[in-house]
Amino acid sequence: MKISDHISDQSIKLDLVSKTKDDVIVELVDLILKSNEITDREQILKAVMEREKLCSTGFEHGVAIPHPRQGQPGVVNKLVVALGRSKEGIDFEALDGELVHLFFLLAAPNDQEHLRALARLSRMLKDEDFRAKLMSAKTPGDVKKIIEDREGEL
Repeated sequence: MKISDHISDQSIKLDLVSKTKDDVIVELVDLILKSNEITDREQILKAVMEREKLCSTGFEHGVAIPHPRQGQPGVVNKLVVALGRSKEGIDFEALDGELVHLFFLLAAPNDQEHLRALARLSRMLKDEDFRAKLMSAKTPGDVKKIIEDREGEL
């Protein structure tokens, strides 16, 4: 599985306008809607918000990966990924207490794809150089290339 196969230029936003956790989630859900792989915006939004209530998906090093708790059959046709970036950072209740700058939202039609994508993305984001390159990317095309290059190293 390659994350780069499931993210498009239209689902990458390098200057999020959101300032709060809930607004970021809404903004990211609206990005994945551009894939035409989501059949029910409200259901995906509800599933991501419910997951977030269980425990924040804000990890360490300025990264969050909001996602539904499990696959969403009948709502998601195929795995989709969105990336949002906030240069200022947003309080996302991250585990390390730091502001979050990079947000990856993912949604999958089944649990297996969901878990594989989450694991792959988590592994990629542990790399400090990868995160730094994403923070300095100028265009969605740059982001896709950075992700493709990182996947080639794994």
